[in-house]
Amino acid sequence: MRYRVKLFPEITIKSRPVRKQMVRCLRTNLRNILTPLVPDVRIADCWDALEVRVRHAIDDATRERLEATLSRVPGIHEVLVIDVHTFVSFADTAERLVALWRAPLAGRRFRVSAKRRGQHDFTSADLERYLGGALLEASPDAKVDLSHPEVNVTLELQDQYLRLVTRHLPGLGGYPLGTQGQALALISGGYDSPVAAWRLIRRGLKTHYLFFNLGGPEHEQAVREVVHRVWQGYSASHHAHFISVPFDGVLDEIQRRVPAGLAGVVLKRMMLRAANRVAARARLSALVTGDALAQVSSQSLVNLGLIDTVSERPVLRPLIADDKQTIIEDARRIGTAAHAERLPEYCGTISQRPNTRPRPDQIDAAEADFDMGVLDAALEATSQTRVDRLLDTPAPRTLDVPVIESAEALHEADDVTVIDIRHPDERDAAPLELPRGEPLAIPFFELGERAAHLPSHQRYALYCDQGIMSKMQALRLADQGLTNFVVYRGNRHAER
Repeated sequence: MRYRVKLFPEITIKSRPVRKQMVRCLRTNLRNILTPLVPDVRIADCWDALEVRVRHAIDDATRERLEATLSRVPGIHEVLVIDVHTFVSFADTAERLVALWRAPLAGRRFRVSAKRRGQHDFTSADLERYLGGALLEASPDAKVDLSHPEVNVTLELQDQYLRLVTRHLPGLGGYPLGTQGQALALISGGYDSPVAAWRLIRRGLKTHYLFFNLGGPEHEQAVREVVHRVWQGYSASHHAHFISVPFDGVLDEIQRRVPAGLAGVVLKRMMLRAANRVAARARLSALVTGDALAQVSSQSLVNLGLIDTVSERPVLRPLIADDKQTIIEDARRIGTAAHAERLPEYCGTISQRPNTRPRPDQIDAAEADFDMGVLDAALEATSQTRVDRLLDTPAPRTLDVPVIESAEALHEADDVTVIDIRHPDERDAAPLELPRGEPLAIPFFELGERAAHLPSHQRYALYCDQGIMSKMQALRLADQGLTNFVVYRGNRHAER
């Protein structure tokens, strides 16, 4: 079995040295990723393509995995599935072509393209005319179109070996992985950041992953699954690392010290400060984020500029001009959308009244009282795992926590006390009204310390405006063995 791997067109227009280097890298990548599937695979250089040769018979399941893998390797424009036969005659070749193309050519415009090498007593044009006539006879409603065919029936004849293209498989495109250097992708597990990493993997950038843990071990385990899926699907030819930084302490410090309207920008600035230090240790030259202009308040043009001022490295944003629906479609394409649907986003930590155009002096003043020792402690607690080993740990529990969806349901739950975990400024601006009783007021940055001292026989429902921070806090408490905390979503600010 053979496959002709066609190069991404932008590779073919590079200078000869650059093209040779890229093809050499692609050949190595293919060998690295295919050998575990088919140990006896051979990869030959054909200048305008690579030929993958499987020397022994393989079963259908292995063939399907091999073809799916080829379709996801960066740098490949198209994969041609080739059958090799001994050339006997025009008639024998026509019989083989008709069997392959009779149905696909019905009602379509086509041409036959033959490449011929070696000594023969006929020309390539002679072979093309004969085969074209045979295909027209077999598919009378088809038409020959030499200039703009819908289908190009290709074959190669080299000496006495006939190569027929039986199928065309679309490739991923882009550049071979590793040809554009290395970067560190800030990954959250939502829709955006995995797609951003995938887009740059496709452009040949070897990507490592940095996760800021705000939701405890379950949240991290779910993000590990996302990262492993992206790596295994599109960059398994290279080793990569997953770095996790416990960032809940940093977030708590922000909520204590920073005005609510600036919390989102300051959080992103702290993340970039941490990312630069991690990248410096790993000698990575760029950072990657899933920011899209104006998608959330911290991604306004002003805020992005303020965030970038703390970075020592370029911040690559491949999604900057994309609509959310386009990003979601790409997430479905790469298989991460299902994970994103059940993972909290960082934007859930941002105030309901964010400042989209703060001044630099406001940000400086907001950070003046921040204890940078908290950031240092978070970085000292960093853990690193090779991506191919991310799933070696046991499967996580579900990320779902019990939710009380309405005021009516809360009224029927006699044993539940509501805890309003919002920032005091948000509580004062929009007091929470309950069907009965008053909520406890414990901002989420104090909840971790105070929760263990609350009566354990009582159930508590955590409330915040979007429900995301409440879920994250309930998960953190559950990881500490406090399982009597649920989420309350009734009377959300967005509904009032």
